[in-house]
Amino acid sequence: MTTQAKKVVKIKPLEGYTAMSDADIVQRGTAAQTGLTGNSNFQNLPVDLAVLKTDIESLSALIAESLDGSKKVIAQKNKQREAVIKMLLLLGRFVEVHCNGDMAIFTSSGFVPASTAKVPPAPLPLPVIRSVDHGVISGEIVVQVEAIPKAVHYEIRYGAQVNGAAPGSWTSKVVTKVKPPVGFQGLTPGTVYAFQVRALGKVGYTDWTDSATCMCT
Repeated sequence: MTTQAKKVVKIKPLEGYTAMSDADIVQRGTAAQTGLTGNSNFQNLPVDLAVLKTDIESLSALIAESLDGSKKVIAQKNKQREAVIKMLLLLGRFVEVHCNGDMAIFTSSGFVPASTAKVPPAPLPLPVIRSVDHGVISGEIVVQVEAIPKAVHYEIRYGAQVNGAAPGSWTSKVVTKVKPPVGFQGLTPGTVYAFQVRALGKVGYTDWTDSATCMCT
């Protein structure tokens, strides 16, 4: 009888160093250097921690010197920043592999774990009707709707208004794209039509927009 090996869940370090401030790089580097120094969980590191400590201190000094705007010092600071980031990337991969999926061991390294939680899809924003205007032919109205990223499709409905009252019934049209503007033909000239739009996303439809009106010609 064999026992199936338990799958080790990888814990990845939170990176994104390029978008971090210089101060954040120093903070992350210092935390890793402190956490890994004398840490029996991580042996034969790919980076000399003494060199890392020195490079972090040099980066801190250059950050302070660069405040006067010297282009030469800023270039040196940026070069030193890249050197520290390179070491953090190497150490992060080492910690990821050698922590064996143990969160306590991982965090003892001083690295911050990247979140593994899936972000639930957010509801779509309410669509916006940019314009409702006459088409190029009689009996046509053209509706311009602002496109929404991640929308599956749009439902546009219209109905005739009588004495300014809301339509008693609606006719719907589903479209996957709103560029170019959506045209509606076969309408009755001299009649005022109300148009509303809603969009479908991963968590369902948005609410209907307020009505936008136009008299057909």
